Amino acid sequence: MELRKDPITRSWVVIGHPEQVEMPAGCPLCPGHEDEQENLLAVPTGGPWQVRVIPHLDPLYRIEGEVGRQAEGIYDRMGLVGAHEIIVETPKHDQRLSLMSDQEIDSVLSVYMQRILELKRDRRFKYVTVFKNQGPVSGAEWDHSHSQVTATTFVPRRILYELRASAAWFAQKERCVFCDIVRQEEKRAKRVVDVQGEYFAFCPYASRVPFEVWLMHRKHNHLFEQPKPGANRKNLATLLGRLLRRIDKLTPDYHMVVHTAPNTTSYKGEMKNYWTTIADDYHWHIEMLPIVERRSKSYSIKEVYFNPLEPEAAAEKLRSLDPSP
Repeated sequence: MELRKDPITRSWVVIGHPEQVEMPAGCPLCPGHEDEQENLLAVPTGGPWQVRVIPHLDPLYRIEGEVGRQAEGIYDRMGLVGAHEIIVETPKHDQRLSLMSDQEIDSVLSVYMQRILELKRDRRFKYVTVFKNQGPVSGAEWDHSHSQVTATTFVPRRILYELRASAAWFAQKERCVFCDIVRQEEKRAKRVVDVQGEYFAFCPYASRVPFEVWLMHRKHNHLFEQPKPGANRKNLATLLGRLLRRIDKLTPDYHMVVHTAPNTTSYKGEMKNYWTTIADDYHWHIEMLPIVERRSKSYSIKEVYFNPLEPEAAAEKLRSLDPSP
C-alpha cells in the first residue's frame, strides 16, 4: 500500500488499501471494549468517559515510519505515514449527535480541537482533517455515533483549492474572501439558515448538493482548533445541534468536514513561504453535505457538481423545519 500523486491534478491517491475488511462481531465502540484498544484521549479524564478517542481499527495511515517520498520517473510516491483515529462521541450506542445536549456536543467539538492541536505537533503532518460520515449511505463503518481524524503528509486537494483562492483574493483586495462572503450573506439574508451568537449557518451560493450548509464564525480566524478570545464555542455547539436536527428531518445521511488551516510549521524551504498571508486570508469553517440524492449523474459530468435545488430554496426549507429535539 502506498500514496501516489497525479502530476496533473496534484491529488494524492491511496493505492492498495482494501475497501472492506472483516471487523470484530458486535460494536467495538461501545463501553466494555476499553481494554482491547489504545486509549488516546478520554473526556472526562476521571470516571466514566463521555467522549473517547482510539486508533482506527483498520487505518489508512499509520503513525510509525518515515514518509519516504520517492520519484518513479516523472511520478511521486510515498508511504502511508500519518494518523487515523476514531472519536467515539458517546458511550450510548443509539444516540445520534443531533440528539445530544448542547453540552455534550460542545464536548465533542472540544475533542476535535484537542486532536488537531496534538497531531499538528508532529512536523511530518501537513494537514489534519476531522470529518463525520453519518448513516449507511454516507459510508459510515459503525452505527455508533463517531467522527474520524486523519493526519496526512500532504494537503488534500479541496483544501489546496481553498488556500490558493484565498491567497489570490487577499493579494488583490487585502481582505479575507470568507469574511466577504459572511458580510454579503448576512446582508442579503436569503441563504442564511440560522444564527447563534457570533456563529451562523448558511447555504453556499454555489451549493454542490441539496441543503449543503456551512457553519462559520463572523470574526476572522484561520484556526478552528484555536478559538480567539471571546469566541463562545457553546454557541457553535447550540447552532450545530439545531442544524443537525433540521437535517435529520430531511435525511438520515450526511457528511460533515472541518476545514482549518494546514500545519504550516511542517513546511521547509520554498513551501514554508508559500502561504505567507494565511493567518489573514484563510477562515475556518464546517461544511455539511446532506445526502438526499440516491442517483448520480453520468460520468461525463462527474467533475461538475449537479444540484437540482437552489440554495435560496434550501435555506428557506431548512429555516422552516423545527430544530427542537
